[in-house]
Amino acid sequence: MARRIVTTPGAPQSPLFAQGVRVGSHVWVSGMTGLDPETGVMAGPTIQEQTRQALVNAERVVEAAGGSRGDIVEVGVLLAQPEDFAGLNEAYAVHFPDSPPARYVARLGPELPGVLVSIRMTAVIE
Repeated sequence: MARRIVTTPGAPQSPLFAQGVRVGSHVWVSGMTGLDPETGVMAGPTIQEQTRQALVNAERVVEAAGGSRGDIVEVGVLLAQPEDFAGLNEAYAVHFPDSPPARYVARLGPELPGVLVSIRMTAVIE
């Protein structure tokens, strides 16, 4: 199957990685931070604000690949500060109020100024 790079102006971009890659019905979304792609700055200083924006950014890549929230099967979360876990869950529960996808949470390796969270997704689009 052919590999297709997925891009959208609705999410942060980098020359170092694809926003997403689609192969067949599977879509892998790179880790997205809480950077607002319209302003080029973080959505805010709190874990809730950055989590909301990171989820929106990753979901926009899924949408650019032809999918929707219901197609997301896994979410990977990397937290800069483990004490932000409760705030992450607060924002996450609002984004996925029913039938949430599988999820893992781990510690973000590099220290990136102002970045509290990075979120990646996997989707399967029928």
